[in-house]
Amino acid sequence: MGLLKEFRDFAVKGNVMDLAVAVIIGGAFGKIVTSFVNDILMPPIGVLLGGVDFKEYKATLVQAVGETPAVTLNYGMFIQNIIDFLIIAGSIFLVIKAMNSMKKKEEEAPAAPPAPTKEETLLTEIRDLLKTK
Repeated sequence: MGLLKEFRDFAVKGNVMDLAVAVIIGGAFGKIVTSFVNDILMPPIGVLLGGVDFKEYKATLVQAVGETPAVTLNYGMFIQNIIDFLIIAGSIFLVIKAMNSMKKKEEEAPAAPPAPTKEETLLTEIRDLLKTK
């Protein structure tokens, strides 16, 4: 039973749960970006390039013969996936940059001045006593 308890303790720690949430949100974010690229970004780019659909770009390595399908090199899909990656990487970069700038502002907040040392306190008391005489 020690192994099960150890695994349970590991699985419910904060870092593991945070990672699980990040993976789920990252997957959903990837779907949104893929939809953005496929449905919003690529059609205007295709129109600008003369009605080209990148998904259709492929090089045929072996022609189809009877029931055997053709073997193709789908470089259009590769181009589209590169664009997906660049948008996701750019978005994550901007989010991390914003988070880092917020952390810097928190770190730059002025700290309270340090408490006076015993020597400073004693000298201040002596000064005040001399003033009163």
